[in-house]
Amino acid sequence: MLLKNKENGTLIKIADLENLINPNQNEVTGQDQEGQEEQDPTSYQKEALVFPSGEELPRCWKDANYQKAQ
Repeated sequence: MLLKNKENGTLIKIADLENLINPNQNEVTGQDQEGQEEQDPTSYQKEALVFPSGEELPRCWKDANYQKAQ
């Protein structure tokens, strides 16, 4: 799955989808898709990632207590 870095707009190929959808994980491992060579895996904060369309990640992927009242 590809996500976009909010800060610089580069695409990030997410390596582990289970960590992405796990609300108890604040980071996810991915590879920057900028440039012609495959980049080394790096950890990214979920808060710094959005879908390529610019839409935020679902709250249930980022907040383990998403069902509780705010």
